Amino acid sequence: MHRLLVALLAALDALLAAAVGIAVVLAPLALMWVVALGDADWSALWPTAAAVWHLGHLVPITVTLPDAYLAATGVDPSLATFVLSLAPLAFAAFTGLFAARSGIRAAESGAALTGWLSGSLVFAAVAALVALTSAAPLVSFETWQAILFPSLIFAVPSLVGAVVGSWRVGDEGPVDRLRAGIERMPRDWAPVPGLVLRGVALTTLGLVAVGGVVVVAGLLARGTQIITLFQASNVDGIGATVLALGQLVYLPTLVLWAVAFAAGPGFSLGTDTAVTPAATQVGAVPGIPILGIVPESTTSWLLLLALLPIAVGALTGWILRSSMPERSDHEPVAPRLVVAVAVAALTGGVGALIAVFSSGAIGPGRLAETGPQPGPLALALGLEMLVGLAILLLAPRASLPHRAHPDAATPDREPETARAFRDRPSEAVLTAAVPAPWAPEPVPGDTDERPAALDTDDDVQARIREAWSRMEPLPAEWRDGPGTDATDGRDARPVD
Repeated sequence: MHRLLVALLAALDALLAAAVGIAVVLAPLALMWVVALGDADWSALWPTAAAVWHLGHLVPITVTLPDAYLAATGVDPSLATFVLSLAPLAFAAFTGLFAARSGIRAAESGAALTGWLSGSLVFAAVAALVALTSAAPLVSFETWQAILFPSLIFAVPSLVGAVVGSWRVGDEGPVDRLRAGIERMPRDWAPVPGLVLRGVALTTLGLVAVGGVVVVAGLLARGTQIITLFQASNVDGIGATVLALGQLVYLPTLVLWAVAFAAGPGFSLGTDTAVTPAATQVGAVPGIPILGIVPESTTSWLLLLALLPIAVGALTGWILRSSMPERSDHEPVAPRLVVAVAVAALTGGVGALIAVFSSGAIGPGRLAETGPQPGPLALALGLEMLVGLAILLLAPRASLPHRAHPDAATPDREPETARAFRDRPSEAVLTAAVPAPWAPEPVPGDTDERPAALDTDDDVQARIREAWSRMEPLPAEWRDGPGTDATDGRDARPVD
């Protein structure tokens, strides 16, 4: 595909990613402005929508409560200004997935770099436009953060997608040179880089699945408390809709909290609080209905949740081990050990990123610290993954539930036929080249009807020459030996 067309399509992808994200915020807010607020100031609609979109792309925003609100609610004036930095990660997840898809499509079109640059620059331009046009006295943010953070959330997944797509189809450039360099590595070490990347992808998906399972279990177990908090909010239909949508965009953040909870370190809901399988210590929880999922107390049985990340590591180890080539003599331990340690370490790094993305401030005072801590979560996930990977990745292959076919042709294992030709070439050639109808007829008085297995190839060659010398002359049309007749392609062997 022409590079200009690829650039235009990538730019369109970036525009759609930004437009859809902003529309998801703007539409319910506009409905609330029309139905619920009536004569509200329409000039505040766009800054509010832009602030939510920026917050969803990890941009901290500063909120200043008006004096009229402070007087009506009796809030301490010292708490009138606070920072919101806990991101509703649904916006960032959507942008990242859209960007990765755009990068893959550009790479498959043969212009990965062009598509990545075009899409990233267009999205950065949209982010700058939104940041420069959404200034408001009650909601503020750093302009450079409002431009840089959304741009990175698009550019990094788009680059990853471009590399993945180039690896699939080739790019006649750096990716192909990298592939050639990996293929030149020793046979035992060449699969290691690919196995490590595949393992990190599998563990990341597995941890997200574990978080989703824990969230669903919490919703089923604490559904009554969530409904009670909804009823206590005393909002009308429009307010309930906006509240439900607001909690929905925070669902990915809640899933990451569940990952930290299952891994063991847990998360916090304010300063000096902790929600872990071992114990729960929280103060006054904000009246957000979805926070009713937080358990008031825990039992020792919840410590068994740590088995879920270990199971993810074991499943990943089994998949990676099944992808490794078999060896007929022995399997080196060093490459498997490197794969296990590298996947566990990188998964720990993923845990640190999970903690960074899912932590922040949700209000003034003690609510300025919420979410998991990067260090403990990275250490816990790294150790749990290492244990799970070691169970199957480092175990002897004979103890694994799946084994390849014994005659499967691999770089380290020959088929039985190939091994026969290598070990005894003369005898193998005689067996393969002289079918049963062409075998020499036994000579009267000769008790040895078929040459037995001899000790040396010279003896075998001598017996072969003797057997062929006793054969009767062949008809002219058969003198070329068994094969295919040149006229009609039928087998030219004699008929009994």
